[in-house]
Amino acid sequence: MTNEQFLVWLQDPAAVRMVLVEALVHVAGVEVTRYLASRPFLTGPADVPANTLYEPLIVGGIGLSEQVSLTAEASLSSGDIELSNVDGELDGWLGEVWVNRTIRAWVGDPSWPRGQFQPIFNGVIADIDSASRDSVNIKLRDKLQRLNTPLTEQLLGGVTANKGALLPLLFGEGHNLAPLLTDPALQEYQFHAGQVEPGAEVRTNGKPREVDFYPERGAFRFRDAVGTGAVTVSAHGDSAGGYSNRIGPLVQRIVTGYGKASTRFTAEDLDAANFAIFDAAHSQPVGLSVTDRTNVLVACQQLAASVGAQLILSRAGLLRLIQLRLPGVGTPTMYITPEHMRERTLRPVARQEVLAAVKIGFCRNYIVQPDLQTSLPVEHKSLYSSEWLTETATDEVVRVTYRLDTEPVQIDTCLLRRVDAATEAARRLALGRAPRTIYEFDGEPEMLLLELGQDVTITYPRFGLEQGVPAVVVSLGPDWITGRCTVGVMV
Repeated sequence: MTNEQFLVWLQDPAAVRMVLVEALVHVAGVEVTRYLASRPFLTGPADVPANTLYEPLIVGGIGLSEQVSLTAEASLSSGDIELSNVDGELDGWLGEVWVNRTIRAWVGDPSWPRGQFQPIFNGVIADIDSASRDSVNIKLRDKLQRLNTPLTEQLLGGVTANKGALLPLLFGEGHNLAPLLTDPALQEYQFHAGQVEPGAEVRTNGKPREVDFYPERGAFRFRDAVGTGAVTVSAHGDSAGGYSNRIGPLVQRIVTGYGKASTRFTAEDLDAANFAIFDAAHSQPVGLSVTDRTNVLVACQQLAASVGAQLILSRAGLLRLIQLRLPGVGTPTMYITPEHMRERTLRPVARQEVLAAVKIGFCRNYIVQPDLQTSLPVEHKSLYSSEWLTETATDEVVRVTYRLDTEPVQIDTCLLRRVDAATEAARRLALGRAPRTIYEFDGEPEMLLLELGQDVTITYPRFGLEQGVPAVVVSLGPDWITGRCTVGVMV
C-alpha cells in the first residue's frame, strides 16, 4: 500500500479503523506473544501470523505522544493502551512480567489482509497496571528505552588498585585524557577498551613522552620511568569496523556495538537514508571520552546535541537523527490551512525565551592543569589550564531591545574546532534571537502522516499567520481510531 492510498483511506469518513497490537510477555518462565485488537480480527492462512485471533480487548485505541526537545535533550515518546477487564479475566495479567518487553502496533481496515496494516508504533512496554477495576493499562515507551543501559560494565579486574575501575572508552578524538593505569609493573595505561586508530601523544606534566603504542587495545607503555606529574594522552578512539570522528557514524557504532547485547540496535533498526543525509550535512569532527557509567542514550545524545540534533524514532521504530532548525530554512513539504484543522482548535501553547547571546564550549581538555611548572610556551600552558575553549555569538540589538544579559550559560559540546563552534553558536542565536511560539491544533486525518521535524507552512486567520508562515513540527498526538491528530508547530 502506498502513502497515497493510505491517505485516501484515512480521509474516507466511511472507513472502519482498527488497531492491532502484538505484545511480548513473560508468563511462567516462557516468553509468549499476546495478540490484541480494538475489534475482532482473525488472520487468514496466507497471513503472517497465520490463522491467529487478535482478541478485541483494546478500548479507545492507543494514546501516543511524540515530541522533539526544544533544547536538544533526549526525550522518550510515551503512550498507553487501555484494555477492557470488566469481567476480571485479565486480573492475572498484573502478575506477569511485561516490563521491557517489545510491543508493536498497526492500523488498518478489518477487511484488509494482515500484511496491508500500516505500522504506527514499535517500542517497549514500561509496565502494566490498572487505572480502574474495569481496565488493565499497558504503558508504552519508544524503542529508545532499549538504549537506557550502560555503555560498558567491563571492569579492569586483577589485583591492582584500579581493579574496580571501568575500562575507559573514546569515540572520535580526545584531548588531554586521563588514561587508566592497568599494569603498574609494565607502566601500561589504557584509554579505550578496544581497537583504536594508530598514533597518540602522551605527556607527563604537560611534556611529550616516548611510549610503545598498542592500537589493538587502546593502550601504551612508557619506555622509561613515568616520573611525576599527571599522565595524559591525546588520541583517536574506537576504530572497530572503521574509524570516524563524525556524529552520524559514531551514533550508529555506539547503538549497535555497545550496551547490553540483548538490547542493542541492529542495522535494521536504523533509518539508513536519514543517517546518510545527516552525515552529509554534519561532518564536524567530534570527540567523547567515557570513564563512568554513562548509558548509551546519553552518550549518543551528547554527540547529537553538539549540533542541536537529537535521536528520535519513526513510527516504524527506525532510529533517526534530526536537527531542530530555524523555521523557513528547509523546504516546506506540506501547506497547512484551516481546512486541515478542526474548527477553532488552533491555539498558542508556549513561547520560547529570547536569546541575545549563545556561548558554546568546545575542544574539552579532560585534565585541567593550571600550574604546570615546565618549559612549555605560555600559550600552551594556557590551553592546559582551562577545561573548555569557548565561542560566543552575540546580538547587541536583541540585547538592548529585550533588556537582556549577554553573559549566557555555556553549552558544552563534543565539537573540536573553533570554526564549528562559531557556526553552531550563530545557528542557535538565529533560532533564539526572535520570539518563537508553539501552536497546537486538532488536525484532520491527513495530519496523521506528519513527522517530527518536518518543515511546513501554516496559514490561519489569526495570530499573524494570515499570509502563511514557515513552521517546524515539534509534537504529534495521533489517534488512529478517530482519525485525528493533535499537532504542535513552532513558528
